[in-house]
Amino acid sequence: MIDDLDLGFDEQERGEKGRHRRGFVERRKATGKGKAKSGGTGKTVIALFLALALLGGIGGGAYYGFDRVSNYFTTPDYDGAGSGETTVEIKQGALIADMANALHEAGVVKSPKAFVNAAADNSRSTNIQPGTYKVRKEMSGESAVAALLDLKNKIVKGLTIPEGRTAKSIFKLLSEETKIPVKEFEAAAKDPEALGVPDWWFKRNDDKKVSKSVEGFLFPDTYELPPNITAEGVLSLMVDRFLTVTGDMDFADKVEKERGGISPYEALIVASMAQAEAGNAEDLGKIARVAYNRAYSGNFPCSCLEFDVSVNYYWELTGKPTKASKDMRTEEIRDPKNPYSTHSHPGLTPTPINNPGKLALEGAMDPPDGPWLFFVAIDREGHSAFAETNAEHERNIEKAKKNGIL
Repeated sequence: MIDDLDLGFDEQERGEKGRHRRGFVERRKATGKGKAKSGGTGKTVIALFLALALLGGIGGGAYYGFDRVSNYFTTPDYDGAGSGETTVEIKQGALIADMANALHEAGVVKSPKAFVNAAADNSRSTNIQPGTYKVRKEMSGESAVAALLDLKNKIVKGLTIPEGRTAKSIFKLLSEETKIPVKEFEAAAKDPEALGVPDWWFKRNDDKKVSKSVEGFLFPDTYELPPNITAEGVLSLMVDRFLTVTGDMDFADKVEKERGGISPYEALIVASMAQAEAGNAEDLGKIARVAYNRAYSGNFPCSCLEFDVSVNYYWELTGKPTKASKDMRTEEIRDPKNPYSTHSHPGLTPTPINNPGKLALEGAMDPPDGPWLFFVAIDREGHSAFAETNAEHERNIEKAKKNGIL
């Protein structure tokens, strides 16, 4: 008869992490647990008294037994706005049930159900944002919902990662902001899959050896870093943002369908090249097209990209000073020992050479059609002129010189 009381209600509901209450109730109805039965009221009363007898007996222990059993029929909740102070993290993509569990584990609400019920009664609860919040302990569910809706309680520690920064540069920025040693970021970055990069991202169709690196997957954006976050935690946030952005763009699917056998990873490398070479957003797609034309069309000598930026990337990676293109010697540019020399090695580089932004990714995913094999910056605003032939390219170089660019 005790089974008729369904004493496991709260435990079962807490186990349904991330589920909506409505779905839980409908599932109970579907299994018949929520149906009324003939004589059900009488059975419940009898079961209640039996439970009281088992828990506390009749007499001095009756109140204790009743209090224990009554908790199964009411929602445990605190009164008021609570006291003291603590913090709770609401993670990206968290559902109301996830928030409720986090608050309960932090000692903020008396039960997850108290928060879930209060959120259901407040239509604004869908506006709760991810982040870390200052809250009080032992708050009512209603007060906890109100606290998370009040952005004054949100701990904001924003850090902006610019587009086109290398992983090495990003580690330095992150270290300055978080006081976490650079070495910890470097250690965490050694296993990009542990940070959330799916294995399929490292597939190449150009017959080149795959070099698994976090480079390219640290999406440039403004991040709110929760207190006490680890190096691995920060990099995982950035990888997750990359996956979200590229997922919303359908980047991988469109590249595979529309770029003629080029893999998403190869397109990511091209996006990083365009990000490094472009003087403004307008030229990102065209420079990506030049990279594709040089590497894959067979119309350019040895299919070499001949982008100086990749030489600088290897120098930065190995701790050497970088140089402007005009200051690079021929033997440096064409150094066969430099795996990132796109003058001496055909095709794309072993990895991306920086972390491109959304516009660069869009340019590599869907570049404009054109036969261009050359480009050069021609004005101080960073606009480039594009050419199909070397003769046309030489004329563009002269234009750049007249404008004081070269």
